[in-house]
Amino acid sequence: MMPLDTVKKCGSALNRRKAVAASLAALKSAGVEGVMVDVWWGIVESEGPGRYNFDGYMELMEMARKTGLKVQAVMSFHQCGGNVGDSVNIPLPRWVVEEMEKDQDLAYTDQWGRRNFEYISLGCDAMPVFKGRTPVECYTDFMRAFRDHFASFLGDTIVEIQVGMGPAGELRYPSYPESNGTWKFPGIGAFQCNDRYMRSSLKAAAEAAGKPEWGHGGPTDAGGYNNWPEDTLFFRRDGGGWSTEYGEFFLSWYSQMLMEHGERVLSGATSVFGDDAPGGVKVSVKVAGIHWHYGTRSHAPELTAGYYNTRHRDGYLPIARMLARHGAVLNFTCVEMRDHEQPQEAECMPEALVRQVAAAARAAGVGLAGENALPRLFGELLDLCFLSLGEENRSEVERALFPPDENRSRIIITLEMM
Repeated sequence: MMPLDTVKKCGSALNRRKAVAASLAALKSAGVEGVMVDVWWGIVESEGPGRYNFDGYMELMEMARKTGLKVQAVMSFHQCGGNVGDSVNIPLPRWVVEEMEKDQDLAYTDQWGRRNFEYISLGCDAMPVFKGRTPVECYTDFMRAFRDHFASFLGDTIVEIQVGMGPAGELRYPSYPESNGTWKFPGIGAFQCNDRYMRSSLKAAAEAAGKPEWGHGGPTDAGGYNNWPEDTLFFRRDGGGWSTEYGEFFLSWYSQMLMEHGERVLSGATSVFGDDAPGGVKVSVKVAGIHWHYGTRSHAPELTAGYYNTRHRDGYLPIARMLARHGAVLNFTCVEMRDHEQPQEAECMPEALVRQVAAAARAAGVGLAGENALPRLFGELLDLCFLSLGEENRSEVERALFPPDENRSRIIITLEMM
């Protein structure tokens, strides 16, 4: 993974240009196939709607081509700062921030009225709230501008587009924000459904279900960001609200809203980078590896993030099927984590979670990629991936890493460049 601040905030040049060039050459000499880089919305379109400055990224792509490295370009529509590994602060475009300050319901909101400005609330996906454009139109226009600007690099140097869909670039709600100490691992997080756009959707869904009393907001007994499941009435093991008729209604609506957001953004991406587009790049989407409290019945942290996954329900198969409909790759985090490295009292089970997601990807026929959440030596990381995915998959993964056939499912190992 390239440093988050590879390109200067003005967008016109690289930071540490000589160091970047030397690092790319060293990576190529070491046998690395390619690098991943965030293409920040907040840098490229900072000056105004439709005013794109890709100069710094063009310099990087030219370096990569000259060096012979492939590039995964991440369309990063989120704010940088406040999440694990965020060493710099890159806000959303200035004109977006100004609109969000005028209408703060464009930001995700929890039950206490706390706003989260990392990513635009999906509740307004179809609302022309940004100078006559919807958020999804803004994302699609950005991707189209990227495609047109880098047309000669697509399919040759730029081989994959990862489409950001939420905080940290992941398809999820910002349910566990670390900024300002709001959340600390392994808290369960909090539902993000109290901006007026989300509340309007919930109200309509409740009325359609014949239960208008369910449409006034999310659960009020789901605890706070740093509670554990058994601290709450909603997530507790026995008789928890998550398993009631109301709980099933709310969690279905909440997760479906996230799925529909993914569909809308991915439809825009495939209209730009799909089979009919020049270059032939792959499209991928990142899904968060929320492994804490996975051993409980309710899987509370996954539920607050928008993944309706419990002891009795597979929340990842619907996501995998959605990605399969668009021919996108499922990029999953935490593939390198081991159960014994995590606090057992929090029932962390990253290995079982990775196996579940891998099974969902196989069932849906979708490509699977893995992104390590923590630094690892390459050999150690491979062994951990095999342990998580199952030793029976070793030959398939090895073929994918060193591919004679580019169509196979694959594991991508991301390395932090120093």
